[in-house]
Amino acid sequence: MKIYSAILACTIFLLGISSADTSAQVTKGRILPRVGIKAGLNYSNIFSEGVDRNSLAGFNAGLFAKVPVTGSVSIQPELYFTTKGSRLTYNSTFVNGDAQFKLSYLELPVLLVYNLYRHFNIHAGPYASYLLDGTATNKSSAPIFDFENQLKNDDYNRLDAGLAAGLALDVSKISFGARYTYGMTTIGKENTYAGTSYRFPDGKNSVFNFYVALSFN
Repeated sequence: MKIYSAILACTIFLLGISSADTSAQVTKGRILPRVGIKAGLNYSNIFSEGVDRNSLAGFNAGLFAKVPVTGSVSIQPELYFTTKGSRLTYNSTFVNGDAQFKLSYLELPVLLVYNLYRHFNIHAGPYASYLLDGTATNKSSAPIFDFENQLKNDDYNRLDAGLAAGLALDVSKISFGARYTYGMTTIGKENTYAGTSYRFPDGKNSVFNFYVALSFN
């Protein structure tokens, strides 16, 4: 919890600096911080062993700030709503079926941005996210395995954390980007049934997203 609190405090501080500097004049070639909005499409998956996975389409939308450190390096905190999840097809001796998990998060990445060229950059860094809502649908050959009405938000880990990396093309105040995020936290909480511990869903978030960003300054 201390790590998430520190990241959140750092981001709020950086956003505060960016907002305050936005109204300042550009003097002696100084590069101003940029603040804006971003939105795009997600193609998410859940990595788990022994399960056939299919991508799930979704979206992301939120805010960003880009704070220059040098002429080619910036720190970019973001805060946005994002959807994740996957379609999972399972087949075993006892049961087979198709499940769909839809997860909604409030996500906070803090990225290091490096400009390879004037209008092209690569970026990478950690992210932390908080689960707002999780739903599951399931079609199973055995009704006893119908977990659709049994899974609740409390069955998922509320906090997720991982790494993000991507690239972007900046054209004036508009940016076009692509990014991949990989979670390091298992989505399902650990539970016990008949003396045996298990996690469901026993997997980690994996998301490709494509976005458009608009800077206010």
